[in-house]
Amino acid sequence: MVKEPVRILVVGGGYVGMYTALRLQRKLKPELKRGEVEIVVVTPDPYMTYQPFLPEAAAGSISPRHVVVPLRRVLDRCRIVIGEVTAVDHAKRTASFTTLATADEGSGAVEITYDEIVLAPGSISRTLPVPGLAEHGVGFKTVEEAIGLRNHVIEQMDIASSTRDPAVRDAALTFVFVGGGYAGVEALGELEDMARYASRYYHNVKAEDMKWILVEASGRILPEVGEEMGKYTVRELRRRNIDVRLETRLDSCEDRVAVLSDGSRFPTRTVVWTAGVKPHPVLAATDLPLNERGRLNCTAQLSVDGATHAWGAGDAAAVPDVTADEPGKECAPNAQHAVRQARTLGDNIAASLREQPLKEYTHTYVGSVASLGLHKGVAHVYGRKLKGYPAWFMHRVYHLSRVPTLNRKSRVLSEWVLSGLFKREIVSLGSLEHPRAEFELAAGGRSPKESS
Repeated sequence: MVKEPVRILVVGGGYVGMYTALRLQRKLKPELKRGEVEIVVVTPDPYMTYQPFLPEAAAGSISPRHVVVPLRRVLDRCRIVIGEVTAVDHAKRTASFTTLATADEGSGAVEITYDEIVLAPGSISRTLPVPGLAEHGVGFKTVEEAIGLRNHVIEQMDIASSTRDPAVRDAALTFVFVGGGYAGVEALGELEDMARYASRYYHNVKAEDMKWILVEASGRILPEVGEEMGKYTVRELRRRNIDVRLETRLDSCEDRVAVLSDGSRFPTRTVVWTAGVKPHPVLAATDLPLNERGRLNCTAQLSVDGATHAWGAGDAAAVPDVTADEPGKECAPNAQHAVRQARTLGDNIAASLREQPLKEYTHTYVGSVASLGLHKGVAHVYGRKLKGYPAWFMHRVYHLSRVPTLNRKSRVLSEWVLSGLFKREIVSLGSLEHPRAEFELAAGGRSPKESS
């Protein structure tokens, strides 16, 4: 009888999914060659997005294609399936998923069996029932959203430059960002810097004409870099005439008017929502134990607590922090932990298959860095606090060292060098969102902008 290979199913192709599969490729190289192990990665996108570079991609400092890592090239010993896992029955060791061909086939979800499963679907934006948010808000978690937002900001400047209506102009030049974490602050800082630069090429739009508003429900921003650096960031943003509103919430954005909890009202065509994330909903469609926040209950070895042959890490997992002084503390759901956990996770799965002892996930705090625009930033690294140009330079060095593959490192570095020698690109390619619009119009139809 021919023995079936051990199938390791990796759900998700983000930080944890890609780095775990990459680690398994290396650790299980002999078993993969002998056909004793099979690694299957099911992911909705054929690439991994390096999210810390999204703000720079939005500002035009990095090309969108260099922010993503093609999974088929990196995971050449894995089977990549572009699809969405919809349910997991761990008792039967089966998972159901849909693919791009599911609708055309009309056959419904496909079922796959597995021996080991790694649940790393990541997270989605955590939204609140704010009136008008679903219709007018935009997130900042994907490269598509980042480039779409860049095009949108430049398009608003074009609208403001061409209109004679003061109300339309005011709404077009008002940009509201909700959430004072990394995503919100970095996106706002980079885009404001880009728009300020672009305004010099408009005859009737000045930098001071634009309103940039940051809304944060708590009393501080960027808690990861410490209280002192958070206060410096607020001062730096306000010095750039950015309206930072702490202990304030977005109550409504209906009819393109942002209404804040302090009573302020801002007509605006731009509301960017970055107010936190929540676990991917696929976790609720499993029979695995979850905590009160919907994350997988995991051990320090990154196995799912109470379920053998199931593993988790990153945003989807509640992993105990064994290095913390206080008992019961969990690792924060951030990229720094996700990448490190993936290495330990890959090692532990390989060790489990070889019946070797598992390791606990431990970490040493490196620090945090944040960009606030070109040549501006804050950092708290190895106990040292940096701001301004040194922090911005540290931000670039740190993330260049962390972005996967030498190919991507080289491309990103070359773009940074070229951007230092030449002027910024300020072109909006908003038509990319409607690639068939021109042809439909020529064929006698209506363009998407006319019908919307």
